[in-house]
Amino acid sequence: MKIAGMVVSMALLCSAAFAQGTSATEPRVILKGYDPVAYFTEHKAVKGTPDIREDFDGARYYFASAQNRKAFSADPDRYIPQFAANCAVSIGMNKRVEADPTQWKIVDGKLYVFGSARARDMAEKDPALLQQSQKNWQAMK
Repeated sequence: MKIAGMVVSMALLCSAAFAQGTSATEPRVILKGYDPVAYFTEHKAVKGTPDIREDFDGARYYFASAQNRKAFSADPDRYIPQFAANCAVSIGMNKRVEADPTQWKIVDGKLYVFGSARARDMAEKDPALLQQSQKNWQAMK
């Protein structure tokens, strides 16, 4: 009975490890599933759907519509968030913090996301923060 229990436990551990290994090959979902095109077209954060997705540059993007996915496919550099969707202010402090996709701003045609409303407000008040983040990001990539 104890051996049978050990066999079952080992099988569960192995299947869990296999499942983790399989998911490790899946690209990271950017913007927690929000549609990157919608920030530009609808001027708000809109949740995408896993059924309408595209992988680009090692990341996965979800879209709210096939039309948005098509726009992204035609010019992904226009829509991808800066700093791989990390908080734009934290990058300026040499830290990677996943951003809250509902806290965002478009500056000079580029999408920036922030970890909080406070971080977004800081960037609005001091544009030099985003410039520092651009400099730091080159070394952090």
